[in-house]
Amino acid sequence: MLIDDWMPVYDAVERHERAVASPGAMVYAALWRTDFAASGVVRWLLALRGLGKPRSLTLASLTESGFVKLGDRPPHEVVLGVAGKFWTPSGGRVRLDAEAFRRFERPGYATAVWNFTVDDAPSGSVRLATETRIRCVDAVARRRFRPYWAVVRLGSGLIRISMLRAIAEEASR
Repeated sequence: MLIDDWMPVYDAVERHERAVASPGAMVYAALWRTDFAASGVVRWLLALRGLGKPRSLTLASLTESGFVKLGDRPPHEVVLGVAGKFWTPSGGRVRLDAEAFRRFERPGYATAVWNFTVDDAPSGSVRLATETRIRCVDAVARRRFRPYWAVVRLGSGLIRISMLRAIAEEASR
């Protein structure tokens, strides 16, 4: 998987998946056009985090808010990355391109990679999955990140589960 190339070692991970009864190419296309802001759960949790209520939230729009597309293997995987101080109110995001992301080692910061994968399942359906990995650059970042992650991990997981549901619904249209 591409995510392994971008972050083979990490401090925290969150994985979710679901079966989708649509062809893989349709699911992959749906993950690009799905507006996650249409999900009440996503909107509410982002507002709770202090990120406001976005009018639209697609994978493409995430690249306008500090995420960078690190790679893709259509129709199987896409990987996004972001660097910042996620535990701060603003998130402390640092705008980077893919190469700068690979080399990012700023003390006191963390990096995160986030993928979506679409794979054929033995049942004839498609397995749609997402994984988020976070790597703290140093011990200072790790100390600050751990309590933050303990608080937000559940909400982060709910956002991803809601995103998978929205992609599955979009793929079935």
